[in-house]
Amino acid sequence: MNFEVARSCEASVRDAGSVPATIGVLDGRVVVGLTQDELARLADPVRQAAKLSARDLGVALAKGTDGATTVAGTITVAEHAGINVMATGGLGGVHRDATESFDESADLTTLSRRSVLVVASGVKSILNIGATLERLDTLGVPVVGFGTRQFPGFYLRDSGFELDWSVASAEEAAVAFLCHREMMPTGFLVAHPVAADKELDRHLHDEALESALLKAKFDGVSGKAVTPTLLAEFARHTAGLSVQVNRDLVVANAGVAGAIAASLARAYA
Repeated sequence: MNFEVARSCEASVRDAGSVPATIGVLDGRVVVGLTQDELARLADPVRQAAKLSARDLGVALAKGTDGATTVAGTITVAEHAGINVMATGGLGGVHRDATESFDESADLTTLSRRSVLVVASGVKSILNIGATLERLDTLGVPVVGFGTRQFPGFYLRDSGFELDWSVASAEEAAVAFLCHREMMPTGFLVAHPVAADKELDRHLHDEALESALLKAKFDGVSGKAVTPTLLAEFARHTAGLSVQVNRDLVVANAGVAGAIAASLARAYA
């Protein structure tokens, strides 16, 4: 199903007037603009492609590995390739137990070092959203709502945190990014909420979140296993509805990213 989502994202980018360039690593070679066959290869669960963050890229290339890139890995390659905009579902962030585990996604620090605009529906509610926003502030990464002043909570349109800035269109987002680049070397986060008729029911969301957090604690899950465990429990508790919300929002984000990229291209023309 990941293959179908990837194809839908690419179609959404094209419909917005841009050219998609899905990034991955095949046989230790970075590919910018995967073909349909290459997408299918990375999405095949039998092949067990590695999950490559920015720190993993060099080793993966040396060892001839197949891998799908995280947000951190993708924006690292994107900047090298001259790509200004990327889309994802949710940005990684600070984990809820970070005061003890120091568990913080490399997405945050990498975004502070790479001048790429990322469109995401906030961060997943399994994370510490407030702490994530504080870290982005400290790292000098602006967070701008797309048609909203509320920071999205991935499955929900509103995480309960208000944003200082918002833009009303792809053109306005492109101009803001270009002006940001003149002043700062950091990346730029555009927070695009899931559509109102696609978000998860808030009561169901809160129940699923509580269940997921309890399961992770009971099972003693830690490190890289935390996020997949929590998301799997979310999917189980919502009978798959959370997975559908994830698909809907990432395809919508690809469309917004495509529109912003087209606006940037016109600005550079």
